[in-house]
Amino acid sequence: MKCLLIEDDKRTADFIVQGLNQEGYCTDWIDNGLEGLDLLMSKKFDVAIVDIMLPGMDGIELIENVRHRRVQTPVLFLSARGTVDDRVKGLNAGGDDYMVKPFAFSELLARIEALLRRGKTVGNDTSLQVGCLVLDRMRHKVIRDGKEIFLQPREIALLEYLMRNAGRVVSKTMIMEHVWDYNFDPQTNVVESRVCRLRDKIDRGFDKKLIHTIRGAGYVLEDKS
Repeated sequence: MKCLLIEDDKRTADFIVQGLNQEGYCTDWIDNGLEGLDLLMSKKFDVAIVDIMLPGMDGIELIENVRHRRVQTPVLFLSARGTVDDRVKGLNAGGDDYMVKPFAFSELLARIEALLRRGKTVGNDTSLQVGCLVLDRMRHKVIRDGKEIFLQPREIALLEYLMRNAGRVVSKTMIMEHVWDYNFDPQTNVVESRVCRLRDKIDRGFDKKLIHTIRGAGYVLEDKS
């Protein structure tokens, strides 16, 4: 799942990004409101975490602009301002939730998942299915032919990307950019090793294989029934 964090405090941002990445989220971090606005208008995110006090454009004005342009990405405001008036102002501006600093990461994660369960974003399906393989995105649960398959958060993120592109060949570069969120290094074998481990878990013990390697092109998840 794709998350946008708009936060100008690097220490706070590093803490959030590291925690979300460990949970399988792919997180873009921007430290000012103007660039955050551009990203929200040009790219699709499952959720946005927005600080109030930002350089360039504050979080309230940013989200008012976003909502005026009919972008419905769920927004969690994160701010040191914690009065009732501050929270009301944030929610009236178009925020879906408001959390006060300092905070526990476990609560932040629970609030993000609650926003995602509401399914406000078009195409924000709570589950994906390809043939007999089902991914419950909210519970991080994978089922194939009634059998539960236990995956690590990054493996779930990789599987989700392959399922969203079912039947379409995705290159190693595309996987790196969407699942790991950094530019492809031709010297690394992280994609090959992770796809290999995922394939072993998804296809082992089943006659029909779903994850295929397309030599020289990439990988495809496909039910060839």
